[in-house]
Amino acid sequence: MNRAEVLQGLRLMKFEEVYSRRQARELTQEQAAEILGVSARAVRRWEDRYEANGAEGLYDRRHGKLANNRVPADRAMQMLELFDTQYWDYTPKHFHEKLVAHHGFMHSYNWVRLTLHRHGRVRPAPRRGAHRRKRARRPMVGMMPHQDGSTHQWVPDQWWDLIVTMDDANNQIYSAVFVPQEGTMSSFTGITEVIETHGLFCALYTDRGSHYWHTPEAGGKVDKEKLTQVGRALQQLGMELIPAYSPEARGRSERMFGTLQKRLPQELRSHGITTMEDANRFLKEVYLPEHNARFVRAPENEASAFGPFTGNVRDTLCVQEERVVGNDNTVRYKGLVLQIAATRQRHHFVKVKVRVHEYTDGELAIFHGPRCIGRYRADGQRIEPEDHKQEAA
Repeated sequence: MNRAEVLQGLRLMKFEEVYSRRQARELTQEQAAEILGVSARAVRRWEDRYEANGAEGLYDRRHGKLANNRVPADRAMQMLELFDTQYWDYTPKHFHEKLVAHHGFMHSYNWVRLTLHRHGRVRPAPRRGAHRRKRARRPMVGMMPHQDGSTHQWVPDQWWDLIVTMDDANNQIYSAVFVPQEGTMSSFTGITEVIETHGLFCALYTDRGSHYWHTPEAGGKVDKEKLTQVGRALQQLGMELIPAYSPEARGRSERMFGTLQKRLPQELRSHGITTMEDANRFLKEVYLPEHNARFVRAPENEASAFGPFTGNVRDTLCVQEERVVGNDNTVRYKGLVLQIAATRQRHHFVKVKVRVHEYTDGELAIFHGPRCIGRYRADGQRIEPEDHKQEAA
């Protein structure tokens, strides 16, 4: 005997008890309805059916009949075959989106999810942990973007870091880039893309990675006086750097990476992408527009906190280190010897303090005060002024 038959038997026994008390005038129709958990109208209908057909009149007439909207077995098998052959590593939600978009599938996501569970294709998600109070979002875009990195096997047998810069107000990803390893340059790349596209923002929310903060004691407070290169650059731009002290504090970034890790590797596989260069191109041109259209939510305030920036982003969002020029008018930087050419303004720069800029593309420059006195390729070869003008054009 299945569960439906057991429940119908229990309902019949309960009704017969209530019906006998109704016949003895111990209960009113409203009291009987309250005991049975139905409406007074249902009680009248059940009594009529019981008096006309006995116990059989109370059995659910839908029992044993197939639902009119039941998914045909061949359609269910077709769905499972698609999952097994093309989408085996997709989440149920992601798989349902593909079914609707590319296979003309009109059945509900919940049916797909339960069918995959029932046939052992995926396991139900574990229960959530203890309740935590959600931090309120910033009301306007541009008030506090998040930046974080995730190490993952984004393509088979290759572990890359994905650096994501997203807005706290609406979940929009402004920048996403694959790099071999997260660090100062990858952070500069993400911040540069945001500023060039949207403008200056108010604050950047990050973890306490060493490229963002100096932390004197492991797990302790950050040192807000001793700035890293990222901290120095944001201070020059008038933007605040805010540290997060727990994974829960970065919950929105963590959940975003959970979504990306369950969707992006499958998309890269489906498009046959295996190199970092192709993956970054796919991210910018194909995936991010679709992802933002799917997951961006409306901010509380439609206004924007982004501000215009007319300065030189490249020479601010870069590594800057001081050096003293040697007797042969050279500067040593990371094993390279950078030769300073003679200028009309000054015969030599021996013993002069200069500032070396290292850019995200590997190029270098030497500044004396506000004036650039030399630009160099990543291998230390000087870029002549004419070459630099052509590259800039």
